[in-house]
Amino acid sequence: MTDKLSKKQDTPAKGTVPMVKAQDVHKSFGHVEVLKGIDLEVKPGEVFCLIGPSGSGKSTFLRCINHLEKINAGRLYVDGELVGYRQQGDKLYELRDREVAMKRRDIGMVFQRFNLFPHMTAVENVMEAPVQVKGANRAQAKERAMQLLERVGLADRAGHYPSQLSGGQQQRVAIARALAMDPKLMLFDEPTSALDPELVGDVLDVMRDLAESGMTMVVVTHEMGFAREVGDSLVFMDDGVVVESGHPRDVLTNPQHERTQSFLSKVL
Repeated sequence: MTDKLSKKQDTPAKGTVPMVKAQDVHKSFGHVEVLKGIDLEVKPGEVFCLIGPSGSGKSTFLRCINHLEKINAGRLYVDGELVGYRQQGDKLYELRDREVAMKRRDIGMVFQRFNLFPHMTAVENVMEAPVQVKGANRAQAKERAMQLLERVGLADRAGHYPSQLSGGQQQRVAIARALAMDPKLMLFDEPTSALDPELVGDVLDVMRDLAESGMTMVVVTHEMGFAREVGDSLVFMDDGVVVESGHPRDVLTNPQHERTQSFLSKVL
């Protein structure tokens, strides 16, 4: 454990707890430092958008939130609890894999690639985790899965296998699958980047619906229109640091930092 990681830092006070709180988060892969001290907060019910060029650390930070990647220094909290560690006195101790998996159940994640089980139908993909992880009754899990597929507009595709679905349909099944665990936080890692342009709208519509329902969402995206219309907060990252942050409309229409201006001039 590095000195930075074991150093005592402020614990969020209960009652005003952010859903996500990052304090001086660092992450390296070998000698390459990908995150160089990230500080940010995501409020409950907020749609928090992360934008920036490829390689800026956005997806790595997202994966750190649910401990798919271990941070090297700093602190990460989800709903007031340390991610991947427990604190005893001034020291941190890494959680066992089973403990990490238990906490990860509360965090849904939707990847660029849909990662559906190819040998399972849409409804089987959605009901699998509640049955296997939570021990849910299969009949009840199937009923819930059908409700979620209806919510994402795919009830009529419940019996189809992933190979029989378009990319946009597969991504909507992936969102339904994440929701089946009743998460308190949803992470989206560029969920539309692998889709044909005409399929993007259906996925964004589902995400808008989630936002309107009050789901806390952290979204890595290149969809600036979505960030402007749906986002509550926006962070521009580059080279492993937060360059600029604020309300999406303010950052996108009147960026203050030269690097933000340069990036947006190429994507807007």
